[in-house]
Amino acid sequence: MKLIGVILVIAYIWGAWKFWKGFDRTNFNRSLPNRTRLALLWPVLLIMNPSYRKNFQKALRG
Repeated sequence: MKLIGVILVIAYIWGAWKFWKGFDRTNFNRSLPNRTRLALLWPVLLIMNPSYRKNFQKALRG
């Protein structure tokens, strides 16, 4: 069980970092609070929001 938790934490950090680094390739407003919020909420938004999903894929392409 600990291994699964560690893997999930690593995946969360990886996704947030990749989105943060590729944020300039998205269509989102270029403000720091917006960038921070969208990077931290990426798992929920990725599942629930098709527009975010497309922008997340743009951010990862870099």
